[in-house]
Formats: sequence, C-alpha cells, structure tokens
Amino acid sequence: MPHLDPFTIPEFHLPFDDFKDPSADRANAEATAWAVDRGLIDAAAEQFAGIGFGHLAARVSRGASYQDIVLLAEWMAWSFVLDDQHDLLIRSGRLDGWRPVSEAITRYVTDGRTDKTAACRNLLVDGFVELCDRILAGMPPGTGDRYRAHVPRMLRSLDEEAANRRPGRLPAIDDYVLTRRHSSQLLPMMDMVEAALGIDVPAEVHASPAFQELTWSAIDVISWGNDVFSLPKEYSCGDTNNLAALIAAWHGWSLPKAVEAVEERIHARVDDFMAGVRGLPRVLDALGVTDPAARTAAARSVRCYEDWMIGADLWQRYDCTRYRDERFAAGLEAAYTRPDLVSAA
Repeated sequence: MPHLDPFTIPEFHLPFDDFKDPSADRANAEATAWAVDRGLIDAAAEQFAGIGFGHLAARVSRGASYQDIVLLAEWMAWSFVLDDQHDLLIRSGRLDGWRPVSEAITRYVTDGRTDKTAACRNLLVDGFVELCDRILAGMPPGTGDRYRAHVPRMLRSLDEEAANRRPGRLPAIDDYVLTRRHSSQLLPMMDMVEAALGIDVPAEVHASPAFQELTWSAIDVISWGNDVFSLPKEYSCGDTNNLAALIAAWHGWSLPKAVEAVEERIHARVDDFMAGVRGLPRVLDALGVTDPAARTAAARSVRCYEDWMIGADLWQRYDCTRYRDERFAAGLEAAYTRPDLVSAA
C-alpha cells in the first residue's frame, strides 16, 4: 500500500443530544469478565476492555435496565472477538476454519436446533449460543424474527468482506456500501435495544421502503464514520473494506481528500435522515397505521437511531482506545487475539 498520508478526523456535527448511562464503567468491566470467563480472551484483558463496549452500550440504551445494558455490552464484546478472529483467519489464510463457525451460528439462530454439544466444540459459537438464548428470551416475536434474519446476513457480509480482500480485488464503492451496512453488525444490536426498551414496531412499518431508508441512513452515518476512525489500521494492512480507502483508490485521491469526501457523504446522509424523520407521520398515514401505540413505537425507534449515531461517534472519540492503539494503527493483530480460538474446545 502507498504511504499513509496524515489526516484529521473531522467533527461530523451530528445534531443529536448525547446520553450516557452512569453504569458504563461497571458494564464494561462485567462484559470483559464475561469474555474472559468464556475463554474468548486469555491475554491482554485490559487492552480488550479498552475497546469500551460497555461505554458504547451505555450510550445507545437510553432508559434500558442495567441487565439489558450488560447483555448488549457482552454481545458487543463477543462481536469484537468475532470480527478480530475473522480478520486473523483472513490474514493467516485459514478461512476454511470460518465456515463451521458461521454455519453453526446460522443454524442455531435460524431454526432453533439445540445441538449444543456440537455447537460448544468451539468457544466462539458457545458464547453465541449463550447470548442468543438470553437475547431471544427477551424479544417480542416480530423483533425476534428480525434478529434471526439479521445475524446470518451479518455473517454473509463478513464473507463478502473476505472476498474483497483477495489480491487485486477492489470492490465498487456502491457494492461496498451495501456490504458495510451488514458488516457493521449494527442491525442485531439495534434489535436488542428496541427489545430492551419495549419498542415493538409493526412489521409492515419496519419493512416499508421509507422506514428502511431511515434505518440505512443512520447505519451509513455510523459505518462511514467508523471507517474514518479505523482507516489507519485498514489502510496499513491492505484491507480495502473502508469507504475512504476505496474513494482514494478509485479516484486517485489523497487520503485527506478522500476523508473529506466521506465527511460530505455523512453530512448528506444526516440530511436524508432528518428528512425521513419529518416525513415519518405521512408514511404512517399512507400505511394506514392509526394505532397510537404503533406510531409511538416507530417514533421511539427513530429516536434510538439518533442515540446510535451520536453515541457511536462519541464512543470512538472519547471512550475507545482501539483506534488510538499503536498496534491497531500499524495494522497489527491485537495482543488479546487468540490464534487457537476457532479450534479451542
């Protein structure tokens, strides 16, 4: 890869009120302990805790119980391990080890098969099985159905990102944007927050193009902002799954200019989101949604998206050491990554 040109992380000027539950430190410690106890982390636990998943959970769970904040933090801890483990398998050329993990998770979440003996042969899958049972137990049917669909799509997006990293491969920007919406792993977490807050948006509302666009605009804002924060690591190790890196490559631009382009895209997506919020009452009218509870649920779901956008940005800036770590910025594996995790019993 060419030399990494210095750039400044922009202020994205997200026009939303920030919130952070005071239990953030406690939730972070508890989620770290959970990951260590389940064997997902066996070294450098302090560095792992520096990711600040408990802080992110506390920023996006306005009004949730402490138990639900911890559950979300544990899921986030698991998802960071999943992401790092997948990255390690790509780098080491051992992607054949990924398929059994992905298939076991998909099988468990989609059809409810409880062959836990087979699933628990892998600690990563074992952690998922435990979390999945706890998550689905607290979800209304509609939200649970979405969660069951979102997890396999998330896993497929990681396969797409692995394909993007083949030598000589440079994905089209629009294709990457579609993949990134799922590889962000945001949709299952958003499902969890809605369930924790008792938000049950009718299926016809969730599936409507206008509401989907609201969701995608929020996820794009979060994902593209994360691409800027993680750009040094991904650029350094030749990972093309980054919007700024792709813009620079396709247009022949410097990284600072590409980062400015991402900032402009984020501002445009925020405008899209705000327009969608203003138009939501008309969308509900057109769908024939007159039940006040259903309309309130839709409005509350959109309010959660605002917490996600501002919360993720502030978490990356102030709570998370991951993107400031010298090993990470140099494109190296984290010290807590377990090379044997996929085969660990």
